[in-house]
Amino acid sequence: MVDHLPVGTEAQRPLPRHATLALLVGRITTIKLAYWTALTALEIALGASDLSYGDRFRASLAVAFAFTLAACAWAAWSARDVDPRVGALERSLPTVATAFMAASVVATPASLPLLFIEIRRLGEGCVARNELLCHWEAIWYWVAAVAIGTIVIPLVFALRMRGRRT
Repeated sequence: MVDHLPVGTEAQRPLPRHATLALLVGRITTIKLAYWTALTALEIALGASDLSYGDRFRASLAVAFAFTLAACAWAAWSARDVDPRVGALERSLPTVATAFMAASVVATPASLPLLFIEIRRLGEGCVARNELLCHWEAIWYWVAAVAIGTIVIPLVFALRMRGRRT
């Protein structure tokens, strides 16, 4: 019954509307999933190479930096892009909160495959050194990637959304 109560015309309803939030969630989730997929594919490809651990880790850092710049640029562009059906995303407390929630709740579980790969890297070659775990930088790499994916990319998206029209 409550769902059928009139709340005014479409123009009278407060922003953001359902279609706007759906567009926002779709955009930020797509960016985040592409980011995690790219990082995970990179780690799998480097793991299959003949490079030493140190060389692979340096390559991971360099390419991850490039992926991060690309994801931030994509987020900045996507936040400003006007959808022909829905319109522009306007910066407001609900839209910013939705960007961060979508990034943390919807897309962050996609970082788990990368975590599993980095846990494997954590113990790589440690037995020869009589250590169980010796590459903690692999875990710190994952922590940094999660922080970038959960905070930095949504922050760029939120800051680049258009200001509210008055």
